[in-house]
Amino acid sequence: MNATKTADPFRLRPPWSGTLTARERFVRQMRHQPVDRCFNMEFGYWNENFQTWPMFRDHGIRSNEEADVALGFDPFPAVWPLWIHPGFPEGVVEDRGATRIVRNRDGLLAEVPRDGHDTIPHFVGSSIVTPEDWAEVKAERFRRDDPARRVDVAALKARHPDDRDYPLHVHCGSMIGKVRDLLTFEGLTYATADYPDMVEDMVETMCVLIEDFLDQVLPAVRFDGASGWEDICFRSGPLITLGFFRQVVVPRYRRIGAKLRAHGVDLWYTDCDGDVRPLIPGFLEAGINTLFPFEVSCSGHPGEVLRRYGPDLRILGGVDKHALIAGPEAIRAYLESVAPLVEAGGFIPFCDHRCPPDVAQENYLYYLDLKHCMFG
Repeated sequence: MNATKTADPFRLRPPWSGTLTARERFVRQMRHQPVDRCFNMEFGYWNENFQTWPMFRDHGIRSNEEADVALGFDPFPAVWPLWIHPGFPEGVVEDRGATRIVRNRDGLLAEVPRDGHDTIPHFVGSSIVTPEDWAEVKAERFRRDDPARRVDVAALKARHPDDRDYPLHVHCGSMIGKVRDLLTFEGLTYATADYPDMVEDMVETMCVLIEDFLDQVLPAVRFDGASGWEDICFRSGPLITLGFFRQVVVPRYRRIGAKLRAHGVDLWYTDCDGDVRPLIPGFLEAGINTLFPFEVSCSGHPGEVLRRYGPDLRILGGVDKHALIAGPEAIRAYLESVAPLVEAGGFIPFCDHRCPPDVAQENYLYYLDLKHCMFG
């Protein structure tokens, strides 16, 4: 099955037709209300897909944003807060032949392939190890009074009017995932034991900056949901203890959730890979009621957790990437297994992470066509 070439390189496939706006459709589907069809979205692709899949490579499509338009997906934008500012100077610190040591804007040193192919970076050092390091970085790069943290509310309102036809999310940052990004996985593990007060202050700083951001934007714009990012789990579960999560992280989620609910925002997802199941009770307690992208190989079939928690829990994602790799028979079997979840609402199916290059283009197009046939 091949993509159809068109005169417009950014419209390889038409959007699914429907009678509702994308905004109406998303909100109704997530609230288990009847819809004209399923909300149509995908999480995106590895960089290598843009080089190897002909439908991207031959049409000059080089980013996930361009691919979303080209493949006719429903719009799914968000308004983001400012993170670290200013970031650390980025660049190559050391050349090791096949690999390079580079510094990213979070101040981490990572060993990466010289050829630039996608891989999980091997972090070899952090700019924050001790409380003294954190105090210096906090004072310089996480200032509450930084003028750059002031939102141009008038421009935001003009860009996203109340009568828009697409859903808009307000991004609520990260309480602990970005702290991990500052410390590295190993660094966070040691710091929670050696410097627990420092780690809690880092979490509190992340929370306060998000609260400041929300205080500016929530009164100005009618948001349809909230989003977040954590990535604090791996295949065997969370990389922090559940005690730390409940005592330090969940109370900050609660504060953010209270602000969201006060402005009518009752749908809140957070992006977390790995086995997220141990964190679900804390998420729900604080107001995070949607999981994204729900990696099946780690967290099991989405139907299992949705049956356990009922309509209080929702899922965005949950389509096993390994089925896409395996081919049409596996793809059909998997989509048939989630069809009752789509019908019930509170579940929007798409690949359970960025689609890897292991997936053949013809398999992916078969998947998109079958998803359209079944849910569109």
